[in-house]
Amino acid sequence: MDELLLCESEYRMMNVIWNHAPVESGKLVKLCEAELEWKKSTTYTILRKLCAKGLVQNEESVVSVLVPRERVQKYESERIVQKSFGGSLPAFISSFLGNGNLSKSEADELIQLIEEHRDDE
Repeated sequence: MDELLLCESEYRMMNVIWNHAPVESGKLVKLCEAELEWKKSTTYTILRKLCAKGLVQNEESVVSVLVPRERVQKYESERIVQKSFGGSLPAFISSFLGNGNLSKSEADELIQLIEEHRDDE
């Protein structure tokens, strides 16, 4: 699953691609120049890396997504929880919240998510 582990520049470019795919590679260069302030050579270098990882394909100068944003986000989230919190989701949430407060609607939304994903064996 290391192909889903993205460096910062790869993730930034994937966001552009996810937001615009399918996109012609020439247009992608212009989007990356406007949104990321990248040169053409940088865009094509990162694009080649993303193609090699199997996240996107560039066929006939059209870039399309092979791995959806949600799958990459899920992988990265699970990796952070495992690496930094020993796999403990409650420890992650506690650290994430710190001393902050949740609004009632945020708390209700989290409770609903917990109920939906609860494993009642």
